[in-house]
Amino acid sequence: MSFFIFVANSCTNTNLNMKKKNLNQYLLLILICSVCFAGETYAQKKDFGNLERYAKDNAALPPVTKKEKRVVFLGNSITEGWVRTHPDFFKANGYIGRGIGGQTSYQFLLRFREDVIKLSPSLVVINAGTNDVAENTGPYNEDYTFGNIVSMVELAKANHIKVILTSVLPAASFKWNQAITDAPQKIEALNARIEAYAKSNKIPFVNYYGPMVVSADKSLNSAYTQDGVHPTPAGYDVMERLIKAVVEKER
Repeated sequence: MSFFIFVANSCTNTNLNMKKKNLNQYLLLILICSVCFAGETYAQKKDFGNLERYAKDNAALPPVTKKEKRVVFLGNSITEGWVRTHPDFFKANGYIGRGIGGQTSYQFLLRFREDVIKLSPSLVVINAGTNDVAENTGPYNEDYTFGNIVSMVELAKANHIKVILTSVLPAASFKWNQAITDAPQKIEALNARIEAYAKSNKIPFVNYYGPMVVSADKSLNSAYTQDGVHPTPAGYDVMERLIKAVVEKER
């Protein structure tokens, strides 16, 4: 009799253990699915490249005429602030500003088709690197940043768009990320690499850095900035003198 009781109890315990195991597995599955769903929902709502920023403006642009030679300036807040500070420079010359504050070269590359290729420009001016060094979207990796710039050049060429590459502006530090203590060295190294690439590939290179840097600490000259990163109207005057002649030559 005791044998049958032992077997019955064993079977009952086994069934309970299996039920508990199945329940735990089921709960774990629910948890995993919930996390995945939450992640996917967040990803769906997150426009990493901010393609919506210029979507309406891009749609409103008229088709390019045969005589028109459209020029797009692609960049970050330095370019965005340029359009806001000196709108007449862009309007008078028929330049289109496509700068978005805070963005890195990863985001430029993501929106390159929408904000450059689809606008059918004859020329694109690319200014990238400041926010990469500032680590706005992750740890700085010069190879990755440089690779993003090369990829944009290759996309432009594949679509018969001429390119002008420009240097990263000087910056001794970033107020929003004071953990970066070697910005000048990183900027100098990236600029040297971009310039060498431009030279070897016969791409015009405009050096904003040289005329705007303070040699002592490699900072942006205080005559051209208030925060050490973004140009004032006087700073944009310097940039305009440098870029316009090259744009008009290549246009």
